[in-house]
Amino acid sequence: MGAGRFEGQVAVVTGAASGIGEATARLLAAGGARVVVADVADAGAAVAREVGGRFRQTDVAVREEVEALVAGTLAGEGRLDILVNNAGIGALAAVPDLAPELWRQVMAVDLDAVFWACRVAIPAMREAGGGAIVNVASISGLAADRGFAAYNAAKAGLINLTRAMAIDHARDGIRVNAVCPGLVETPLAAPLAAVPGLMDAWLPTIPIGRAIRPGEIAEVIAFLASGSASAMTGSVVVVDGGMSAHTGQPDFLGRVMAAAGG
Repeated sequence: MGAGRFEGQVAVVTGAASGIGEATARLLAAGGARVVVADVADAGAAVAREVGGRFRQTDVAVREEVEALVAGTLAGEGRLDILVNNAGIGALAAVPDLAPELWRQVMAVDLDAVFWACRVAIPAMREAGGGAIVNVASISGLAADRGFAAYNAAKAGLINLTRAMAIDHARDGIRVNAVCPGLVETPLAAPLAAVPGLMDAWLPTIPIGRAIRPGEIAEVIAFLASGSASAMTGSVVVVDGGMSAHTGQPDFLGRVMAAAGG
């Protein structure tokens, strides 16, 4: 992604205090964009200073704060070219054990917040002649995981919301795409990575043999936000090290060779 690719453009990135959001904010800023760093965490202020952007403390679970984030950016910067809906949370529980409040919180952050942000951003982008929206979903929105019912449902909803907005607003010059990461080295994944033995079971399911780095996801987001992806809208781009390419069935060749003494 060359320097100056986003010169003169304004971007909003949610969940930008760390992980994928931080890496994306830095990459867009390096390309010349003026970046509004949005996060509930105070650490977002340091990121904003370092990228020469502006910090907006935002709890995306709250409709009014999401709407104020986008409206405030439009008022303060005069435009909005790129919206990256990255903020997300998970909840580990099967449906009978999942507290309704936690279900609602996951939906609010992972799905509702995107609706509220786009509801304000799209009319402004339409009036300006176009824009790019990139939603960070997950491979967990493409298939199910044991114990992640709320996260699975929210991310699946986000993927189809992405497609719906893409076809509704393609003629407005607005492109809407989604990125579906697998295991990424982020604070969101840290609690699971700390479970004894879990990574030993997880990493062998990833063909490249490692977790994805936040910067690798940011590169895909930046591409989708750029003019280089001008023909892409409604796309769901998987970045998971090959994990979802596998059916989940046993290693037939390896087992046969082992049985044959090969």
